[in-house]
Amino acid sequence: CSAIDACESSNGGCSAKAECRRTTPGNRTCVCGAGYTGDGIVCIEINPCLVNNGGCDRNAECTQTGPNQAVCNCLKGYSGDGKTCTYISLCSQNNGGCSEFAICNDTELTERTCTCKPNYIGDGFKCRGNIFQELLRNSNTSRFYFHLEALSMRDITGPGPFTLFVPHTDTLNSDPRVKDWIAKGVMAQVLRYHMVGCANLLYKDLTAITNITSLHGDLIHISYSQNTLVLNNKAEIILSDAVGTNGVIHVINQILVP
Repeated sequence: CSAIDACESSNGGCSAKAECRRTTPGNRTCVCGAGYTGDGIVCIEINPCLVNNGGCDRNAECTQTGPNQAVCNCLKGYSGDGKTCTYISLCSQNNGGCSEFAICNDTELTERTCTCKPNYIGDGFKCRGNIFQELLRNSNTSRFYFHLEALSMRDITGPGPFTLFVPHTDTLNSDPRVKDWIAKGVMAQVLRYHMVGCANLLYKDLTAITNITSLHGDLIHISYSQNTLVLNNKAEIILSDAVGTNGVIHVINQILVP
């Protein structure tokens, strides 16, 4: 007589994920393989994510990849290897995308607010200071700023409000009369003719008026036709409504002469 091997046929009735072990003749025991749990007849994959989040950080997602195997990935708003995840401050990188003149505040995961600093206005993503500062920050108007600086003119640094009609930088650089005005000492008068005090006039406001008085004292004539604003019948407003804390800037394509 020979002993009956209970494991010889169909894995002894054990699960395909179990090992059939002979015990005594005609008897066997079933033991689930690594990564599985059960009585050997039925073996189920162990999901490590079900216990203690699979050893992942509490701010990580545990994803089962196989029997008793898992990977940890930090949740959005956190960084790390999944076992350890640290909060990413949006404001710590590039000021959270806010303006350089804004304060960035982390509010919650993946959220932050941008608020313009004192003495600046805007939505937090774009913040503007007074119009004197804004002249320098824009290449279209920076030449006008340098002329004001050269003459130590501070007319538009006060509380205002002011409205500026600024000849485009290219216009100021190319007009040969500028050198003559500087040589004759009248450049300050020309510049003041482009400034209007006690008024914050947006483009839509200008379409409704015909004359305004400059800081130089002379009138500026305004005409509006075919969706174009023209000053003194020749200078067109080509860029408009750059609003600062103490006024507004419009860019024109010619120099106004008092």
